[in-house]
Amino acid sequence: MNRFQYQIAHVMDPVTRLLETTTNPHHRRILENYRLHVHLELAGEFDRIVAPDLMVDEPVYRINWGKPVVLRGKAAVVDFYRAAQRFVMWNSDDQIAVADWGLADELTFHFLATGHILAEFGVEVPDKDRHYHFQTRQAFIWPYDAEARLIGEHLYVDATSATVEPIDPSDLVTPEWVQATHRAILAELEAKR
Repeated sequence: MNRFQYQIAHVMDPVTRLLETTTNPHHRRILENYRLHVHLELAGEFDRIVAPDLMVDEPVYRINWGKPVVLRGKAAVVDFYRAAQRFVMWNSDDQIAVADWGLADELTFHFLATGHILAEFGVEVPDKDRHYHFQTRQAFIWPYDAEARLIGEHLYVDATSATVEPIDPSDLVTPEWVQATHRAILAELEAKR
């Protein structure tokens, strides 16, 4: 397992640790929804993310990656996730807080992508055909309703923290590897229920 694969496979460990100490039933449902959402996203199971028990009927996403965009409705959310399958993304270094209204998470967000894809986000690199590791600190605000269903995502980037480095081919991770890994994790979670 290379340096990125470990982080990708353990992306939800901070949520699992927080669930061990969270006793409020509503907060637990929010955290469980969040954890399931991320595993489903990384597994490429987007239709399950927007299921009525996990997400409100009209979610609103506010995403500030490159050019800010607002996505409204489940179809726009699924389209966003499908477009993101061209690269690998995950988070680490999470500082999560959960409350009745939802959760906030300050984290490091990572992309493994070609220079061509990074250019779409306004990141210039010397060789667009090469793969790079791009990371920034970000703040995620995810509001939830009284039934612990996701209302939307608000993603804010700290552009001053951005770093980009070319990666060695041995550190390349494919979207297919990420999907297979998180499908296996989802199966483990289902087995524990």
